[in-house]
Amino acid sequence: MATHATGTIDAFGDPLAFRARQGTARPAVVRNVAGHDVFTVEARQMAHHQKEAVVTEGDAGSAWRITSDEGRHLSGTDLAPFPLGVFNAGLHGDLYNRLLASAPVAGIDIDDLRIHLDNRYSLTGSFVRGDAVGQAEPTRVTVKVKSPAAPAAVRGWVEAAVVASPAMAALSTPLENTFAIYVNGRRRSVTALPASTAPDAADPYRVHASPPRPVPGPDPLQPLILRTGEQRPGVSQPAQASPTGRVLRLIVGDSHLLDPAGVTSTDTWLELPAASHFALRTDERPGTGSAGDQGPCGLSLLSAGIVFCYMTQLSRYIENMKLDIGGVRVVQYTPFALEGSLAAGTLAGRALPVDTHLFLNGGAADEVFERLQKIAAITCYLHATLATPLPPEVAVEHEGTAR
Repeated sequence: MATHATGTIDAFGDPLAFRARQGTARPAVVRNVAGHDVFTVEARQMAHHQKEAVVTEGDAGSAWRITSDEGRHLSGTDLAPFPLGVFNAGLHGDLYNRLLASAPVAGIDIDDLRIHLDNRYSLTGSFVRGDAVGQAEPTRVTVKVKSPAAPAAVRGWVEAAVVASPAMAALSTPLENTFAIYVNGRRRSVTALPASTAPDAADPYRVHASPPRPVPGPDPLQPLILRTGEQRPGVSQPAQASPTGRVLRLIVGDSHLLDPAGVTSTDTWLELPAASHFALRTDERPGTGSAGDQGPCGLSLLSAGIVFCYMTQLSRYIENMKLDIGGVRVVQYTPFALEGSLAAGTLAGRALPVDTHLFLNGGAADEVFERLQKIAAITCYLHATLATPLPPEVAVEHEGTAR
């Protein structure tokens, strides 16, 4: 990896997402077993808004290369899904995990299961003035079920699955996330944000001597990420660095099961003129080989989406302020936990504070680097989501079926 923004996500003709390293076991939080797992994201900025991340699922899980880009409204190339769409698909995948795992325990037979989920965000202020602030609203979820089970039983099952989902917990739980910064290879003090107390993270440019490539072998769930070719109607308009009033962003996702055992597909898009649709797949199955681990889980997409959103805000501020800063890379530790028992119906998901380590190069003064780190954090829609208690608004549409 070079130390400046270079290369493109399609340079080798590889899929937009693939397995970069084979693991030995899926994390406990994917297998619905009580435990604690940390998802590690190592990301780098590529050409303009293109970004590449390697997400490792816990201590023994596989590592997945996941990519992101921005649409035309931010002068992106629109080759890969936008960060908020990656996060949206992650929420879908993890909720499916909990629904499917708990259905037998709750006595729910499923004839069809689909999810509609949308996220709403807003931005006020100006990147140029440095007073921009990102905000989030509660996620709206509609679970659509065809089942012979009674309506009350279906509703109780969905409510318990929401409680069991670490992704849903990340929305509901206000987290005081922590930060570290490294400038030109040296860790600097963080005073404007909660400082990380973790040991130094390893610079992705030193860890990865070359860009990630797919692990050889069968890849039955490809394409894990696909630009579908569908676009919203209208003509794209450029986003303003100093907008007047409040900028609103609505992200929509519709998902279904490709495999009732736990392979999901989410079609997600940004409600803007000419915005592209992207389809993202997750594998929520607890096993390995033919029994699972053929794609990233929803928590991997969620973790990557947070980093991608943060990096977009970094690059927007660097670009607008014409700063002598480059080589943006991030290491993020995203912890999730499960408590209780699936068999007893007491499983509860937890999200813990995210620890973000930012690496930068350039000739700007130290205070400029830290100011950049803070501005990116307070304008990042997903850091706003994590910092604010926003319990999801969940609706259930149940269609009874005969057995």
